[in-house]
Amino acid sequence: MGVRVLVLRCVCARPEHCRLAVGSRQRTTLAVMTRAVSYARDALWLCLPWLLLVLVLACLRPMAVPDEGRYGEIGRWMWISGDWMVPRLDGIPFFHKPPLLYWLEALSVGLLGPQVWAVRLVPMLHAALMLIGLYTVTRQWAGEALARRAALMLGSSLAFLVGGQYVNHDMLVACWISLAILCFGWSFASGERPHVGWARAGFVACGLGILSKGLIGLALPGLVLLLWIGWTRQWGKILRLPWFSGLALFCLITVPWFALAEQHHPGMLGYLFGTHQFGRFTATTFNNARPWWFYGVAVLVLWGMWLPWTLVAAWQAFRRQSLGGLESLGMSSSMEQVTKLRSLAWIWMVAILGFFSIPNSKLLGYALPVVPALAVLSALGWSSMQGWRWQRWLWRGLLVLGVVLAVGANHVAGQFIDKFSSRDVAAALACRAGPADPVSVLGGYPYDLPFLSRRSAPMQVMQDWAGLQGKLGDEWRSELLDGARFDAQAAAVLVPLSTLPTLAGVPGQWLVVAHTALPELAPTLGAFERRVEGRNWSLYRSPGTSEQANCSP
Repeated sequence: MGVRVLVLRCVCARPEHCRLAVGSRQRTTLAVMTRAVSYARDALWLCLPWLLLVLVLACLRPMAVPDEGRYGEIGRWMWISGDWMVPRLDGIPFFHKPPLLYWLEALSVGLLGPQVWAVRLVPMLHAALMLIGLYTVTRQWAGEALARRAALMLGSSLAFLVGGQYVNHDMLVACWISLAILCFGWSFASGERPHVGWARAGFVACGLGILSKGLIGLALPGLVLLLWIGWTRQWGKILRLPWFSGLALFCLITVPWFALAEQHHPGMLGYLFGTHQFGRFTATTFNNARPWWFYGVAVLVLWGMWLPWTLVAAWQAFRRQSLGGLESLGMSSSMEQVTKLRSLAWIWMVAILGFFSIPNSKLLGYALPVVPALAVLSALGWSSMQGWRWQRWLWRGLLVLGVVLAVGANHVAGQFIDKFSSRDVAAALACRAGPADPVSVLGGYPYDLPFLSRRSAPMQVMQDWAGLQGKLGDEWRSELLDGARFDAQAAAVLVPLSTLPTLAGVPGQWLVVAHTALPELAPTLGAFERRVEGRNWSLYRSPGTSEQANCSP
């Protein structure tokens, strides 16, 4: 308050008073951010055991298709091709999502090699960052006890231990949406004026959210925060945000790639934002149609064992029960501050789940941005049990249960994923053929095969492509055809099925054929030699094709 008084006096006081006021504010800001760094360091140690467990689980599970195969391969290809501008699938532009995931995957592959766990490290680190941000902000907002409890609940949940190792864009955007809400929320709640440093961090998080998965990286934090600001009547603080520096940071992060990609591939922005942002939200033609209540089940899966304490918090809110006795509950902040945190968490959860319940297409990963809010609410619900006789044993038991559930879910997921994998054929191809040898695929697209076999050249995809443009739904052929219109040269890998017989007379040709297509293609495939029969795919070679010496026939 003293800083604010000095600033007001500077209007008519001497210049040295202004310098004193500015210096005081700078020292206050520095102290706040230094404390935040200290809290983040504590959170890192709290997060480390859970992160190591996620890493172990990630090394045990096969690569899932289509998502992990598709997105992991785009990152690997970005590294080996050196093209950091255009995400590519089989050499064809893939503009469904912005490039942050692929950039980070490419760096990870470059540092650690083309391993499955290397690309999974990207969502893992974002899950860890989400936990660290939750702990850091909650500790400043409501004290160390509540922050630790919320962080441990998050770390032991399936959302963290399983969702945190799945290669797609969901954990990335969930992390940045959560950090944006936490940073802006604490910026507003920390004083009479928004805290400049935390607000700028919020602008950065929004920018990285857009680079992760598009407009929801800005729209969802904006929706949550506007509702919360209205609920807590803090409208006057909006004008006091550091708009100039914040928007400068936001634009510095977001504008360059979108501008350059549109310049080199006209129509990219309309395709990304129109078809795959607004289109997915409003259309009924995309996959994964689910009923309106789907996210109730999603929360149960991701947050199951901690959900009873979320319901306790809901009962407290329904009865308008006071958060009195904060010291006995392990909270060091005022009742007003903790009440603001509780209201933010409720609005956060309801607004985002409500938003994603509107479109026809729904996925489990879309619920990940609400998990930090669930952690805060569950921690508040648990606080009502202070002094209960069996509390400590129940707490330890639930943490162990979280590990057991994660190991079990990881194993079951691995068994299910293996039913659709091409890793047996990929392993055979990697040891029998060179990474640049010509490979053609028929009857489908094995998303994980290029990554697992470490291809250094695109595969030919044989299909009756004529007349398919614009007539396909949300499937693998439309992904390739849509991207082909942005690069005619890259589209040369999409070849008609009628060329298959000509390959039989060309030595050095490899075919990867889906078992579902074998009956139809059997007459033509008789001219080729089958080398491996896998679970879902078979590997053929043209007569006269030599194999690498380190592989047995």
